[in-house]
Amino acid sequence: MAHEIEMKTIRLNAPTVLTLSRILLIPVFLYVTPTQPLAGAAVFGLAAITDFLDGYLARRSGQVTTFGIIMDPIADKFLVIAALILLVDMGYLSIWPAVIIIVREFLVTTLRVVALTKDIVIKAELGGKLKTATQIAGILCMIVEGNLFTGFNFYTTGLMFIWISVFLAVVSGVQYTVVFWRKI
Repeated sequence: MAHEIEMKTIRLNAPTVLTLSRILLIPVFLYVTPTQPLAGAAVFGLAAITDFLDGYLARRSGQVTTFGIIMDPIADKFLVIAALILLVDMGYLSIWPAVIIIVREFLVTTLRVVALTKDIVIKAELGGKLKTATQIAGILCMIVEGNLFTGFNFYTTGLMFIWISVFLAVVSGVQYTVVFWRKI
């Protein structure tokens, strides 16, 4: 019974505020990045930090909620999908890695939501967490390329991270699918 009540109530605690702020930062990121890449990278970086902080704070403070379990990965997906589409639009990234990652994100999110409707929580796997970390690193590198006064090739490094994240997206997508069918 408590589970049903929790589903209907959104608790405005620090982890929830961080999750919602990540979603609110997406339009700012999309608006700023094309003309001010370093500012866009800062906004994206801030949003990415909230991804790590919200779950950590929720677990540490005992404020894990059904809303947070559902919204945290959705906020992550929105942020990454928005960034990938922007990188494709700006000509920094081919459409194919973006499509593979986006399709995987929709697949895994759908599986997790369907599982939740049956009171089954499919937690993030290590592969999914590594995928997210490499996506964030890749996106940040591609955004700052040419905007920092260094001899380091951020674009190539970013592209390498993106392709690693594509591989991890496929592998972890298969893992989530297997876990989903085993639990259902």
